[in-house]
Amino acid sequence: MKEQKDFYQVVDEICAKDARYKPGAYEFVMQGLHFTQKRFKRQGHVKGQELAEGIRDMALEQFGPMVRTVFSHWGISNTEDFGNIVFNMINKKILSKTEEDSLRDFKNVYDFEQVFSSALRDHVKEYK
Repeated sequence: MKEQKDFYQVVDEICAKDARYKPGAYEFVMQGLHFTQKRFKRQGHVKGQELAEGIRDMALEQFGPMVRTVFSHWGISNTEDFGNIVFNMINKKILSKTEEDSLRDFKNVYDFEQVFSSALRDHVKEYK
């Protein structure tokens, strides 16, 4: 009987082959998926753009003005990075996709500089 690997073991395997992203990025994307599913009241599939937007909102809630620092630490600098992480997990069968799903769904969903720099500016304004 073949033992099923747990999420963290598989993520370690992914990171050993693709060191662009740290394991925390994979866990955060999974949390972002659950956050987005809950937002849309869905159990299953969400589109790439929906996921990227859900991750954005969750990241702003959790990390506030530190979001760019956290993402940078994990190797994430744009929305396409979320797609790379998702497709790495699809390739390891942690996630699945439909025929319509593509890495292109994550390309340029929003501009990190614009979205996350405004979070820092808003935070600074609160304390002036």
